[in-house]
Amino acid sequence: MSRSGTMGTQGKRYADAAEALRGVVADGQTLAVGGFGLCGIPEALIAALRDSGVKNLTVISNNAGVDGFGLGLLLETRQIRKMISSYVGENKEFERQYLSGELELEFNPQGTLAERLRAGGAGIPAFYTATGYGTVVAEGKETRAFDGKQYVMETALRADVALVKAWKADAAGNLVFRKTARNFNPACAMAGQLCIAEVEELVEVGQIDPDQVHLPGIYVDRIVVNAHPEKRIEQRTVRKETP
Repeated sequence: MSRSGTMGTQGKRYADAAEALRGVVADGQTLAVGGFGLCGIPEALIAALRDSGVKNLTVISNNAGVDGFGLGLLLETRQIRKMISSYVGENKEFERQYLSGELELEFNPQGTLAERLRAGGAGIPAFYTATGYGTVVAEGKETRAFDGKQYVMETALRADVALVKAWKADAAGNLVFRKTARNFNPACAMAGQLCIAEVEELVEVGQIDPDQVHLPGIYVDRIVVNAHPEKRIEQRTVRKETP
């Protein structure tokens, strides 16, 4: 599915997350999902993906949400067959499925995961990195020496569909992210053959200063507005109140 063929009569905006996913997601696809922990995750799109009932998914995401929220929703319904991730320590259901052999897992060092996505979006098929050499990460992979140092070849990651979260978009799909909520979102968007962006605010073309655009609209095919996301806090630590 080409980016140029996804715009309907309404342009890039869709009424809700379910409509934005309609005709796009299917069983067996590979999805790239933005976010870091629960920061900058496309909450509404993930919930709509669960409700769509698609299954046997491979999901590329830094982690797998938490029990009962984010990608954890899709683990509960057994819609994910394989995760390509960096950190999964906050999800007990993930741990249970993995240890019981119900879920495939491809672990990546965090920087390697980010670069694999970036390479996929840039059309670079593979790259060499020193990270992981001599560990289980390098097992079965090509290695090569450069200037006397050993490197591991990592392949690029591409996805059928990317689901990302941004703060603001204009009608052309130009995106602005807020602070750390940017995280993996731009890389996921670029690595997807088709990208759906969930945003909190949608403005007209020209209302975003070009110098403030973090991701050009050429990478975004569909937009859905979720003006009031839940934005859960993954972990909260507070001081004891002093008398």
